[in-house]
Amino acid sequence: MSATALKTKNTANFASKNTNDFLRALEENEIQYVDFNFTDMRGKWQHTAQHLDSIDKDMIETGIFFDGSSIAGWKSINESDMILRPDVTKWCLDPFSAQPTMKVFCDVIEPGTGKPYDRDPRSISKSAEDYLKSTGIADTINVGPEAEFFVFEDVRIHMDMNHVSYRVDSEEGPYNRGREYDGGNTAHRPNIKGGYFPEAPVDSLSNIRAEMVTVMKHMGVPVEKHHHEVAPSQCELGIKYTPMTECADNLQLYKYVVHNVAHAYGKTATFLPKPIYGDNGSGMHCHQSLFKGGKPLFAGKEYADLSEDCLYYIGGIIKHARALNAFTNPSTNSYKRLVPGYEAPVILAYSQSNRSASCRIPFATTPNGKRVEVRFPDATANGYLSFAAMLMAGIDGIENKIHPGEAMDKNLYDLPEDELSDVPTVCGSLREAVEALKSDHEFLMKGDVFSAGALEGYIELKMEEIDMYETMPHPIEYMLYYSA
Repeated sequence: MSATALKTKNTANFASKNTNDFLRALEENEIQYVDFNFTDMRGKWQHTAQHLDSIDKDMIETGIFFDGSSIAGWKSINESDMILRPDVTKWCLDPFSAQPTMKVFCDVIEPGTGKPYDRDPRSISKSAEDYLKSTGIADTINVGPEAEFFVFEDVRIHMDMNHVSYRVDSEEGPYNRGREYDGGNTAHRPNIKGGYFPEAPVDSLSNIRAEMVTVMKHMGVPVEKHHHEVAPSQCELGIKYTPMTECADNLQLYKYVVHNVAHAYGKTATFLPKPIYGDNGSGMHCHQSLFKGGKPLFAGKEYADLSEDCLYYIGGIIKHARALNAFTNPSTNSYKRLVPGYEAPVILAYSQSNRSASCRIPFATTPNGKRVEVRFPDATANGYLSFAAMLMAGIDGIENKIHPGEAMDKNLYDLPEDELSDVPTVCGSLREAVEALKSDHEFLMKGDVFSAGALEGYIELKMEEIDMYETMPHPIEYMLYYSA
């Protein structure tokens, strides 16, 4: 029996064309509540629910007021009024709610001007797409993320003045080989770095992953696959590429479904990049391609059958990668994944079919499939901001003809020290990434895509996290230095 007991209809298209269509969908689906969903600067989905009795055409087209000062990194208390305006072209039914509920994506609007709020991540993503069109380079950017995550049975966190620790547990964990279970220890579990594609019962998470994919499909996300990842307890679901803002919307649904299906199974899921010491972490490889008038712009006659513009796009990504890290790898934990030896792409190079390079050119059977896969991001990233930032770096590369140099068709994890010293790398900490963003952000501000206020607000949020992380004593410091 399904853990979530799906209540959504198997509808292929959850988008309305206009407000009247949206209101009709409320009636046809017997909706009682409409969830107004938006995304904060850290990338977390927020919501407020309106009862059906309060919903009419004027309210949908005008939006509802909310307190922007309560959202981290946004308004001060003396200018707190903001508007949530529903995007009636992007909604879905919520399979997890007890009452019939429709979730609708919202844009955040400044009430004084009626314009999009410059710190609203979704509005920033839309602005980046508009800027791409204005350059004449392309009219569409497609993005396909591969967000990895872990599933645990039990997670305990202590962060007190005198007690700092965490403890995670999973039946798949190799640390449970000798544990006594009621009914016996079945002993079928992946080894360290041994979780890639084993069959059941070694892979114990196939059913929960399948349910996640099914629920996403019912919520309107185009889906492809699911599989176990390299580490025990680690998973990946495949969703299809879509235009950038739509993809960021789908990523929010992806995370919502993963968290809530796991919860329905009595488990807990996390996108933390490095939750387990000594094993692989979770990334979010991002496939990107540009199109104009339906024509693929990344196919050509250069290296790996790429176009010159694609190479320049890669050049922009590599040039600005350390500043991009502040968006694509926005947690202090991100940099515990970005270390050599755990299949994490730390070297800023590009290569065909080479998973050790930060920019990989996957094999493609048609010109439409030509794309670049940026491999250093992880899923703590805000999809709207990270996708938009990578696009702006790529545009800068094309406009300024930034060539990435020669491809590196070798295992970059095994490069000798003398060769490594000449190759740039991603940042080694969130502080490094924020400092890089402070000194390299002009490319983000072209076309007013990222405002100075948005960048300042984002940096302030990240510095709060950095200060907390850097001043909190760590258990390993007690082990290393207590008796010094």
